[in-house]
Amino acid sequence: MTDIGVIGAGSWGLALSRKLALSGKNVTVWVFEKDEYEELIETGMSQDYLPGVQLPDSVQYSHSLEKLRQFDQLVMAVPSHAVRTVVQQMESLEFSPSLIINVAKGIENDTLQRMSEVINQELSSVTVDQIVTMSGPSHAEEVSRDIPTAVVAASTSLRSAEKAQATFNNETFRVYTNNDIIGAELGGSVKNVIAIAAGILDGLEFGDNPKAALMTRGIAEITRLGLAAGAKEETFSGLSGIGDLIVTCLSQHSRNRYVGEQIGKGRKLDEIIGAMKMVAEGVKTTESVQEMAGKFSVDMPITAQVYEVLFHDKPPEAAVTDLMTREPVHERHSM
Repeated sequence: MTDIGVIGAGSWGLALSRKLALSGKNVTVWVFEKDEYEELIETGMSQDYLPGVQLPDSVQYSHSLEKLRQFDQLVMAVPSHAVRTVVQQMESLEFSPSLIINVAKGIENDTLQRMSEVINQELSSVTVDQIVTMSGPSHAEEVSRDIPTAVVAASTSLRSAEKAQATFNNETFRVYTNNDIIGAELGGSVKNVIAIAAGILDGLEFGDNPKAALMTRGIAEITRLGLAAGAKEETFSGLSGIGDLIVTCLSQHSRNRYVGEQIGKGRKLDEIIGAMKMVAEGVKTTESVQEMAGKFSVDMPITAQVYEVLFHDKPPEAAVTDLMTREPVHERHSM
């Protein structure tokens, strides 16, 4: 029986822990927050992160990261802004897993590194070929209810991707493989920026037409950035690209769409974030992507407007007008 450690007990970490346990894996979850740890030990549930979902009795919990040191396979499920700090702790504890399956989505603000790059940089015992990023249209709320879901496991090593596939694949959770980890990570990260824009349109009650246009042009600018960073164009037509973008822009489960919707309704970013228990990764990612667009000289007009709305208080209506009145171009003018 496979033993797996899950680092992080947010909604995604818990949903995947449940999925693994029901597939017969021995699962231990590292829980950072003491109150949540005690709740999980007592009830097997987390009302803050996955309300109403009972985890199997076989799932074990630890408030000590060191207790996960023994596991050969680890799932990295902490928020992207916490990945470096947690991996530094793993390094000091001499973790040496054969496989790390990263499910965090984001681009680090200070370094502009993707999560696999952060892990590889900080954990000396692990090579880049031992890191897999799993991404796709997969809200934890639905995965935890066994609603059929498909994702992609991406790695520079197809063998590692296939190991992750074998670990997670079952009748309600289908895992494909891909060797374009750059594209998978950028697609899974930048789509959160576009989802904030989609939420703004919802808050403004603009209807279906602009959201369809936004998603279509959104995947175009995600692809432009990906190509500049060394990704493969076809990745953005897959689950970690257009698939993840669709679900994040449309779903009521999407925290990033929710943030945008509240801004469209007139609320301020600090007020929205302060009232949220869970993390909307797209807020920090917007800063990173705006900087990456400049670094690679990539035209990303939607990202630029989201950045102005979030961090310079630009009125959402003005952002929409500026997007609509840009210089006319050919649809694939810069691919």
